[in-house]
Amino acid sequence: MANTASFLECIKEGYTFKGEHFKLGCAMLDGEVVAGADVALPLKTLNRHGLIAGATGTGKTKTLQIIAEGLSDASVPVLLMDIKGDLSGIAAAGSANSKIAERYQQIGSEWKPAAYPVELLSLSQDKGVRLRATVSEFGPVLLSKILELNDTQSGLVAMIFKYCDDSRLPLLDLKDFKKVLQYVSAEGKAELEKDYGKISTTSAGTILRKVIELEQQGAGLFFGEKSFEVDDLLRISDDGRGMISIVRVTDLQDRPKLFSTFMLSLLAELYATLPEEGDMDKPKLVMFIDEAHLIFQEANDALLQQIETIVKLIRSKGVGIFFCTQNPMDVPASVLGQLGLKVQHALRAFTAKDRKTIKQTAENYPLSDFYKTDELLTQIGIGEALITCLNEKGIPTPLAATMLTSPRSRMDVLTDAEMNDVLSNSRLARKYNQEIDSESAYEMLTEKLNEAAERSAAEPASAKRGRQKEEKGILESVLDSPVARQVARTAASTLTRSLLGALGLGGRSRKKSSWF
Repeated sequence: MANTASFLECIKEGYTFKGEHFKLGCAMLDGEVVAGADVALPLKTLNRHGLIAGATGTGKTKTLQIIAEGLSDASVPVLLMDIKGDLSGIAAAGSANSKIAERYQQIGSEWKPAAYPVELLSLSQDKGVRLRATVSEFGPVLLSKILELNDTQSGLVAMIFKYCDDSRLPLLDLKDFKKVLQYVSAEGKAELEKDYGKISTTSAGTILRKVIELEQQGAGLFFGEKSFEVDDLLRISDDGRGMISIVRVTDLQDRPKLFSTFMLSLLAELYATLPEEGDMDKPKLVMFIDEAHLIFQEANDALLQQIETIVKLIRSKGVGIFFCTQNPMDVPASVLGQLGLKVQHALRAFTAKDRKTIKQTAENYPLSDFYKTDELLTQIGIGEALITCLNEKGIPTPLAATMLTSPRSRMDVLTDAEMNDVLSNSRLARKYNQEIDSESAYEMLTEKLNEAAERSAAEPASAKRGRQKEEKGILESVLDSPVARQVARTAASTLTRSLLGALGLGGRSRKKSSWF
């Protein structure tokens, strides 16, 4: 009994906050819920990022849903990356059942169904508000990182962007960028080299191939107009709740490079657009990335460094990022160290590697006088999790094995008819879902090349012969000059010596090369 009393005192002291907060569940000891041991999350530190981890089927997605609902109720906008396609139900009210009633009786709360204000967004032609960005807005640095270019190739991309800026050639979509690439390595090569430096045709060809590879992953749909404005992610609904924007990316599991492209673009845009806020009473936006390993598994070192840098800095803009994944080891250690809130659902120990991972995971949590963390990680049930967060002073709270609340919204997906209804009432759909094809680099360069071809075709045959004769006369006069004759003699002499040397008949013997 004394142990339970000290546990209750520890939880109450650790999870009592002065500022705004919301209840996440009730702490357990020896598998039993301890009445009054409420576990809450303080809004003040939710811009310090977080992790929701656990094996398949342990309740990660529902936990994500619970936290998103609590944030929306507190007037904090939320952005959800819906990889599996099971989060759209937040837009509809949930239904009561006996399991929910039993759970809420144990944790001492009352369950009320609620539908939440939702915008459905899409990177593809799926149902949703279209998310796009222009190539110009993406910029040469991010584009080079996504294409995994070396320094020489990145320099050429920067040169192309500079040329397009100076020549007022808008780079809106990948079609524009490809056209400029083709132009600068062929017809326009002399023009660019005169003002911007040498251009490697080999580098241009490599970049073009990598752009086509990105295009094959569906990036052609992402790059273009109208560009999505990040302010539209920060909206508050008419009833005062934070808008929950759900990016439906169910078709991107086989296209991780496109997903990484979008995420990096979005984080960079948020960081560049939002002002510095310092410590706020609650975040301006919280983003949840489900199946977060999709970002990291295909990322190169440069991309990982960029993500790590943005995660470190973006919290000062009032933005929190939560990674949801099966295994905490999916998240690089450099990023994992930045995550203040950790919600760890059960892990499974089927192999020696699994047991090693569980021990490593346990070491990432605060020491506890009440739990053997590595053992508990395999024993907690569905809808239960180990939780620690940062209090309002930035100090980790005590580790709490918690029976979580249930989502108040539907724990299932919307039907097609319901999705159509959400989109028909969406102001963003009317703003972004119109196809726009402005005049840009592709059209301008095509017109320029067509005009040059027409002028060449319209030139009279006599003028062409005269120009050719003039060019021939100039060439002959140059070749007949003393300098040209000396160059020819030198070249012939060098060629002869080279041939004789190759046959072993050269004049002087040479020292063997130090390379052999």
